[in-house]
Amino acid sequence: MRSRRDEVPHSRTLERALRLGLCGMGEPTDEGAERRLQRLVDAPDGSFVWTRVPGGSTYVGRIHGPWRRDDDGAEVDLVHVRDCAWVEVDPALVPAAVTQTFGRGGRNFQQIHPGDVEAQTARVWDLLSA
Repeated sequence: MRSRRDEVPHSRTLERALRLGLCGMGEPTDEGAERRLQRLVDAPDGSFVWTRVPGGSTYVGRIHGPWRRDDDGAEVDLVHVRDCAWVEVDPALVPAAVTQTFGRGGRNFQQIHPGDVEAQTARVWDLLSA
């Protein structure tokens, strides 16, 4: 949930998303962003997502509800959103594939590989959301 606009502080976007229980992104700026937006729109209810505060906490979320536009989030470039329940995750519980994906420096809605990360994420979610 990091803006593609460099002038938008990542921390403000994350604060809004975590406070309001949202997962999303800003306006698409190219074909790749259009595809990421479509993945957000098409993600089934119950899909897992990860985010982190640079140098800080990591969170796992679970998407629920349909895509909607939220123009109140324009200032922090978070206008294409879905509702999302977030849980903070101890760094020791974050799957290695998640850490590797963050290390690549992407900004939003990337698929995480390898395939077993979904099962690992489900176990973390079950442990922390109970």
